[in-house]
Formats: sequence, structure tokens, C-alpha cells
Amino acid sequence: MKFSGLQKTSLVDYPDKVASVLFTPGCNLRCPFCHNWRIAVNPQPPFLQEAAALEILESRKKYVDAVVVTGGEPCMHKELPKFLAKLKERGFTVKLDTNGFFPEVLEECLSSVDYVAMDVKTCTEKYKLLGAKDTIGLMRTMEILKTGKVPYEFRTTVVPEIVTAQDATCIGELVKGSKIHALQQFIPQDTLDKRFQALKPYAPETINEFAEIIKKYTENVVLRI
Repeated sequence: MKFSGLQKTSLVDYPDKVASVLFTPGCNLRCPFCHNWRIAVNPQPPFLQEAAALEILESRKKYVDAVVVTGGEPCMHKELPKFLAKLKERGFTVKLDTNGFFPEVLEECLSSVDYVAMDVKTCTEKYKLLGAKDTIGLMRTMEILKTGKVPYEFRTTVVPEIVTAQDATCIGELVKGSKIHALQQFIPQDTLDKRFQALKPYAPETINEFAEIIKKYTENVVLRI
């Protein structure tokens, strides 16, 4: 595999762990609020090659607890399951971030990951605003994760226009029966669609209202605001 970057230390990407973060190039979606749009839309060299990435991670073992693989969309890369297996062989705790559109690849990865975070960005009808032709893969991935083979969370960045109170009910129906749903604040900085940089984020009180709606459908709602 190749990567668009490596963040040596993160305190926020893996719950309760210090992690290194690898960013994979490319994404199948075009979310207007995306912060990583440069590597998602038009990834440019130089890329970090797999061997070099593993060498850096080995050298960081005494400083970090885990490795997070994010993107872009990691599951676009068919070689991902083999790479994650190499991380596990080296004794790393592994978290995978995904948008859920590649269920077959995700299923192959489950034996080599300790935690999966999947984005539930909005109601299914609105995914066309994010560049998706359909949500068949998304729905399949949700069902796979709900079986509980590995610890997981569904998460939603509460972007004005993309997520409304009505959408919160729809999202609740999608995640029904799940263990954890995280709501994350939208930060209007360097977005793919520059219009979103001028959007005012929801007040914490509004996000709490969304949380109350989703609490009816999931065991635990986590707020990251």
C-alpha cells in the first residue's frame, strides 16, 4: 500500500489511546464539508510507501498504543486487509475508519482490527449530495458491524444543511440496535466546498437535542463537541 501521510501522535483518533494515524489516498465520496479533500479528491506524490510506514510505526512503538488507518477511504484499497494483518503481526492495536461503502473489503479486515469507526453522514436520501449513487454498500456494512464481531462505533459530524433534526430521526433508524453512536461538531475550516467554510456550526444545545433523538435507537450516545 501507499499513504498520503502519517501523523506520528494523536490523542483524539482512538478512544482512550495514544495513536499514530495513517492516511490513505482517494475517496469514492465528495462530501462538501470534507477537511481531507486534498488527499480524497486529487492525491499527489510523494506517497509514503508501505515498508517505510511500517518502519516508522515500529520506531514509535514505545510512544503510542495503537495505529489508526483513515483517509480518504481506506477500504477502496483491496490490499488493505493484508496491510492490517501486518500491523497485527507486529503487535499493534488497530482502528479502521470507513465510510461504509466497501463491505466486502471491510469484512476481510475484521480479523485484523480491534475497533471500527463508520461514518453515518446523514439520511440515505441525502447521500446523493455527497456524491453517492446508492447506499447499498453502506447498509450492508452497518449490518456487518451490528453483528458485533469487533467493537465499533457509528459517528455523525453534525453539519448544518447535511444533518437536521429530521435527519437525526432518520439516522437513528439506520443505527437502531447499535452499541455506540458519536456526534461530532462540524468545524468550518478548509472544506472541499468553500461555501461550507462560512456555515455557522450548530450550538451545543442543538447537538444535545439531536443526541436525545438518537438515544432512542442506540445504547450509548457520545458527544464530541
